[in-house]
Amino acid sequence: MPFRFRLRGLNPAARPSAARPNESRSQQRDRVPLRLDDGRDVEVLRVRDPRARRIKLSVSERGVRLTLPERASLVAGDRFIAEHRDWLHAQLSRLVDIDEHLLRRDETIALPLRGVSVPLRWEHGRFTALQRDEGGLVFQTTARAGEPALRRALRDFYEAEARADIGRWMPRYLPSMPRAPRRVQLKAMSSQWGSLAPDGTMALDLSLVLAPPEAFEYVLVHELCHLIHHNHSPAYWHEVEARFPAWRDQRNYFREHGRQLKATLQALLR
Repeated sequence: MPFRFRLRGLNPAARPSAARPNESRSQQRDRVPLRLDDGRDVEVLRVRDPRARRIKLSVSERGVRLTLPERASLVAGDRFIAEHRDWLHAQLSRLVDIDEHLLRRDETIALPLRGVSVPLRWEHGRFTALQRDEGGLVFQTTARAGEPALRRALRDFYEAEARADIGRWMPRYLPSMPRAPRRVQLKAMSSQWGSLAPDGTMALDLSLVLAPPEAFEYVLVHELCHLIHHNHSPAYWHEVEARFPAWRDQRNYFREHGRQLKATLQALLR
């Protein structure tokens, strides 16, 4: 269920651009401003990637990215953007507009969790931490704590809540699996909701904890079933259906609301 939109150009014929010594095989990044036809200013992350074979333009919740092969000139990249300005404008318009400052000390009165908005109050304390109580959520923080400390505490809270959910659901499905995942990682993922590495490591998108529990549980089942079939064959979907009959409803949920979930987490933890 990807949420990144890409355009790919032809293999560049331009001569190689200048590169610093010892950097020819590593990515080089910079940011360039771009003004759209509607007057909006956006920032393009320009990445020179030695593995890329053609110029690519992509749009996601993290912004606009232009990927250039080693042998592509900066002029060719600028030309590629100019030729696809209408496409770029359309994709940016599809992204959800999320307040970049969802987390404000003493101002934010609720936080998203498990598909609902949970009341939040702020208290002064000896350390910075987000916790539950009978009234909802309590954000304890010191007077000297800066924004990075608040965001770390929020991330720690979300990860703990997500692991608690996984801990409740996992025992229900493991008896029918050939083995357990080697470990489970939670991280902000740009396009995927989950993945299963060959070594059995499962990665899940942290923004799943913002979704209704049944949607999160579906993604967990989806990845667990890859322990049986490492593909999306009919046999694989039969395994998913046997364990989670309502999986189509949750897939539709992500199609409708997934972009907003990811954008919300990005804004909260930015």
